[in-house]
Amino acid sequence: MATATSTAVMHSRVEEFLSKPRQMFINNQFVNSASGKTFPTYDPATGEVLAKVAEGDREDIDRAVKAARKAFEGDAWAYMSPSQRGRLIWKLADLLEARAEEFAQLESLDNGKPLSIARVADVPLAIDLFRYMAGWATKIEGNTIPLSGGSKKVQFFAYTRREPVGVVGQIIPWNFPLLMAAWKLGPALATGCTVVLKPAEQTPLTALLLAELIAEAGFPEGVVNVVPGYGETAGAALAAHPDVDKVAFTGSTEVGKLILQAAAGNLKKVSLELGGKSPNIVFADAEMRSSVAGAASAIFFNQGQTCCAGSRLYVEKGMFDQVVEGVADQAKKIKIGPGFDATTSMGPLVSLEQFNRVCGYLESGLSEGAEAVVGGKKKDGPGYFVEPTVMVKTNPNMKVVREEIFGPVVVASPFSDIDQIVAEANNSEYGLAAGVWTSDISKAHRIANRLRAGTVWINCYNVFDAALPFGGYKQSGWGREMGHEALEMYTEVKAVCVGI
Repeated sequence: MATATSTAVMHSRVEEFLSKPRQMFINNQFVNSASGKTFPTYDPATGEVLAKVAEGDREDIDRAVKAARKAFEGDAWAYMSPSQRGRLIWKLADLLEARAEEFAQLESLDNGKPLSIARVADVPLAIDLFRYMAGWATKIEGNTIPLSGGSKKVQFFAYTRREPVGVVGQIIPWNFPLLMAAWKLGPALATGCTVVLKPAEQTPLTALLLAELIAEAGFPEGVVNVVPGYGETAGAALAAHPDVDKVAFTGSTEVGKLILQAAAGNLKKVSLELGGKSPNIVFADAEMRSSVAGAASAIFFNQGQTCCAGSRLYVEKGMFDQVVEGVADQAKKIKIGPGFDATTSMGPLVSLEQFNRVCGYLESGLSEGAEAVVGGKKKDGPGYFVEPTVMVKTNPNMKVVREEIFGPVVVASPFSDIDQIVAEANNSEYGLAAGVWTSDISKAHRIANRLRAGTVWINCYNVFDAALPFGGYKQSGWGREMGHEALEMYTEVKAVCVGI
């Protein structure tokens, strides 16, 4: 085991967790992969192996799906009262809260993000999500429906039921591993579904630690199964499995399209939370200090590895130079380093693959004529570190403007006309999020109405809450995470009509 040089002291349980190969979780038991293979997960601050993890494949996915199917059709889960389901989910939240520091440390080590951020964002938001969804377990209701037909002698009583969709395959990304597991598991469990969860191969550790808490909380056997492995093998097998009723995926748009193709075999339901190239619009009447800080946070939070990152910054002429200079100054103040270092405000990118991808975009932008006001380079030394970057003198045809970089790189452009900026903001295959900064609240609402995005933040950015739905338009996905809308993705509506 290798860890980054740090100022934080590693928790003894985290050290123990990393000291031996981690098994997959099937039917409430930790087991080896059928093949006996393992794969490494790396510390992105050093590039060295952090832990070894069981490598799931088609046979392991099949075992997990069978366990989930048996649990879905068995009495212990199917006939558990909604109140008891809610209590189990709440207990899971309590257990997670009691071990919050362990999860924060493991997330920082495996993903690279600053430990300080994992402590105040990733873990608390996951806890809150479970508690929010625990409350919904008792509130999944149908309706009675008056029918137009019938007579005095022939009458009907009609109603609807919301029932769990069944066995759900859930595939989560590496940027917020624990939080994405919570986003997926919470509504699935609240509605009575059973789950096979495949964490990202880059960051499987917190999902496996969460599996320990699931067993400890008392969930019946097979209700939640966690199978780590590679997307091309375990993920593909899960998406295509004929006994999976629904697949829920968060990740890139390219992989989302592959998920759709794989799901076509049995026409399983699909929900997708995919990529983004979100516009962040700053008007000249915006409060300067908050809009600059917000624009910087919108792109540099989580090393820019956020699907809704404000990666296209548009500033009204007359304020452009001032805002760009302010964001660049914010970038210069960012302390890059290992997540365990208490002074770190930006950690490494998650993997060598992602590091090479972001560096490739930097090279592309500069070669096509863009200029880096700040950053633009990788950081020398071990680990996958890239400088926070602000690019100007771009045009809409550049790759850095059109494509999702998923790194700490923002492209900034001036604008002068509202209709022009709305059209430019919407000129993307994505539609996940957008930001608007202005002191004119009427203008803000009018702009928000015209933006083709699933979330529009006004005078703020990256505000998340378990009650607030999140998802995208266009190629940013299907369906919504969080809020009561998420429950619709995990339920079927049954109409019942009775002649009386």
